[in-house]
Amino acid sequence: MIDHDEVFDTVIRYVTFSVLYILIVAIIVGLLKTIYNVGHILYELLGGNFIHINFIEVVVGVLTIFILIDLFKTFVDYREHKRIRIVYITDATILIVMREIAAGVYVNRIQYEFILSLSILLLVLGLIRILVIKYPADNV
Repeated sequence: MIDHDEVFDTVIRYVTFSVLYILIVAIIVGLLKTIYNVGHILYELLGGNFIHINFIEVVVGVLTIFILIDLFKTFVDYREHKRIRIVYITDATILIVMREIAAGVYVNRIQYEFILSLSILLLVLGLIRILVIKYPADNV
């Protein structure tokens, strides 16, 4: 007889391991790309070429690495405790919104309505994060 719970747990275990390895590779590649971008900026600065410097690539790259790290923490926490903590999800979402705001403001392709809506989203996410920390689910 097939134990469906055991099959489900096995599939979930392999999927989470696969996602964790993919996230590790993505973090390493993102870190190497960010290091390359910083090196390129330093090379341009030392060469006196201030026109082709693109700081937004470094900022977006660093924020993307932080997002990947938060997602990695979420999957590791799920592997250990069999639950997803809302704090990690809100942290990743806050970083995603911050990355979009930084990229949009830098290239001047973002309207004030969009910034206002993202700001309201950040406020709501911040309130959710504060409430989750103040009233943890472990005490319920």
